[in-house]
Amino acid sequence: GDPAHAGRGADDSPEARWGHRTEIPLFAASLVFLTVYAIRVLATGLAPFWRDLCAFVMLALWVAFAVDYLIRWRLSGQRFLRFVTAHFLLTVVVALPLLRPLRIVPLYDAIQRRQGEPRLSLYARVSAYASLSTLLLGFSGALAVYQQERGAPGATMKTFGDAVWWAASTLTTVGYGDITPVTRLGRVIATGMMACGVGLLGAVTGSFSSWVMQTFTREGEAGPPGK
Repeated sequence: GDPAHAGRGADDSPEARWGHRTEIPLFAASLVFLTVYAIRVLATGLAPFWRDLCAFVMLALWVAFAVDYLIRWRLSGQRFLRFVTAHFLLTVVVALPLLRPLRIVPLYDAIQRRQGEPRLSLYARVSAYASLSTLLLGFSGALAVYQQERGAPGATMKTFGDAVWWAASTLTTVGYGDITPVTRLGRVIATGMMACGVGLLGAVTGSFSSWVMQTFTREGEAGPPGK
């Protein structure tokens, strides 16, 4: 049979069908949430009306994410604690909606179900996912930390540019130490970004190493030219 159709029938549960229908619009909503949050943090001279409107939009989108989570739980037929542990990333992004764009893998799966066979190899998909996740996580983390550090006593993070530089050095595990969070919540966010940076870096290096090993293995099995 057709591999694309076989893959589509792999999980036809009500929860899976709901997820495939809602993943793309919810991903778009997460980008809107991130954009509105960025405006709220960076546009310091924003009029009170627009600041309140941004807060309302963020709250409405978070409610949409929470409703989606509850619907998935009810459709799964699982106990709540079991559902939480089985859908750890989904639980995290409901609690921290800034991280919702990191759900690129389910988004890619939802798109592929409409297009058929994957157009990228596994290694290319892992590298692309890790790269996009790093960019989104870096931007979100820079915004969140900058919001906490801005104006704090003894803060070394004076501008958003400083926050972006700090996020880049943190996610790449370089850690120059020229800019460091001084607030408690800023350090909590930094700890999470350090852990994510190690994980994403490991995913890229592991995928690349596996690709290199597979390439050399194929060349070894092919033997010298002429055989």
